[in-house]
Formats: sequence, C-alpha cells, structure tokens
Amino acid sequence: MEHSNSIENYLKAIFSLQESNPARILTNDIAAHLSVKSSSVTDMIKKLKAKELVVYEKYKGVKLTSKGEKAALLIIRKHRLWEVFLVNKLKYTWSEVHLIAEQLEHIISEDLIDRLDKFLEYPAFDPHGEPIPNKVGQFSKRTGKLLTTVPLNCSVQLIGVKTDDTSFLKFLEINNIALGDSFIVKSVFELDDSILIQTKTKEVILSKSIASLMMVD
Repeated sequence: MEHSNSIENYLKAIFSLQESNPARILTNDIAAHLSVKSSSVTDMIKKLKAKELVVYEKYKGVKLTSKGEKAALLIIRKHRLWEVFLVNKLKYTWSEVHLIAEQLEHIISEDLIDRLDKFLEYPAFDPHGEPIPNKVGQFSKRTGKLLTTVPLNCSVQLIGVKTDDTSFLKFLEINNIALGDSFIVKSVFELDDSILIQTKTKEVILSKSIASLMMVD
C-alpha cells in the first residue's frame, strides 16, 4: 500500500522509538524525535489510526500495528540499502548519505529495492552498522556494548553508531575512526568521564557524549 512521505516518516520514527522503548510511545516523544509540534503529531496519529497503522489511546500513547510495523520496516529497508549503495558504489562518506537516503527511501517500487538488494549482494548492515531488514521484514541483530562501559586496557572493535548526526560522523572521520576499526581504551578521566583511546594511528580523546554513541564488540 502506498503512503505519503509524511506518513512514512512518522511510521519510521515510531518504529525507532519503539526499539528503545517497547511500551507505547507518547506523542511528545514523537514530536521531539521529528522536531514538530505536538498538535501536528496528534493530527497525524489520528490519520495513522484510521489507516490501521497504529493503536492509539489518549494519554496512553501509540504503538504500531502489525500492518504499521510491516510498512515501517519497508521504509527502513529502502533507506539503509540506499545508504549502502551511496557509500559502496558512489563513494559518498557515511556522514553524507543520511539526508540523500531520506529522499530515496520514498521511492515506491519494491521491485527496484529487491533488485538493489541483489545488486549489493544482500548486505546485512548499513554503513552505520544498523541492520537491514530483508524483503519479509526479518533482520539480524548485532550484539555489542557501548564504549562507555568498556574497562581499561580492553581492545574493542567499532561495530556501529547510534546516530546519523553529521557532526558526530565527521568527528570520527577526521580522527580516522571507521566501522571495523579496533582500538584500546587507555584512560577514563574523572573530571568529565571522557575517554582516551589508542587507534591504529594515534591517541584520541572522546567526550562521554561521543563515546555513548559508539557500539563496540
């Protein structure tokens, strides 16, 4: 079923919020996630409920129905496959692809996406380490831990990041830190909980806020 770009953006946002909080999502959470007014969220939720894409009770929050979850997973599948294509084939950096993929994810043709998946040899993860749903909505889950929880002198490998924020990704690029790279946690500074790591080329100090966005194994 075809949906407007706006509806697809809401479905993707609700799915993302549900991943970290399986309980029903409050409209204020959605508003903050999408940077829109709460009144706009309420209006859209009514539309989504009418289309049987969400379950909604006033003051109790929102939850995707199975129909809504299926639609959200298709949008996520398209977004993440386009990110792989942009990085692997067109040589964009991982900090450049999110906004472009936001536009490409609204392409309707599922056949095109299935062909793209085959062309890319069925990748399991996108350039940021996020799992890519297959055509029936199934996806692998990569287990790992936040860098902030790693003990001293432990060697770890970066397997994912928890945000597509351009400034964050560019910071990692500038410091030559990429998915798959290994490094050692050398020190944690008591003053602000920043972390000193030893990469393959140099030592880098990471703020707590940056380290809390890095998934390692």
